Amino acid sequence: MDAVLEMSTISSKGQITIPASVRSAIGVRAGDKVLFVRRDDGSISLFNQNMMAMHVAMDAFEGAAEEAGLQDEEDLAAIVREARADLYAKATGASA
Repeated sequence: MDAVLEMSTISSKGQITIPASVRSAIGVRAGDKVLFVRRDDGSISLFNQNMMAMHVAMDAFEGAAEEAGLQDEEDLAAIVREARADLYAKATGASA
């Protein structure tokens, strides 16, 4: 069931203050960006843009570790070490 958290008034410049309880609920602070999404039913939802981007990225990478054959943290650490060695070699002209 939907619940009203707070109410805010629109200023003459079209600005609103997002109440503290709403900022806390979506995890935003001063300087963060918010995303307004129009739903199919016509309602508008407010999201923390950074969190939304993270969820989109997580969805995009879902299953990638298994596809790459990563079994555990040691496999990931090995890939990181290899990538760092490659970057060092490119930066210094040394062979990896």
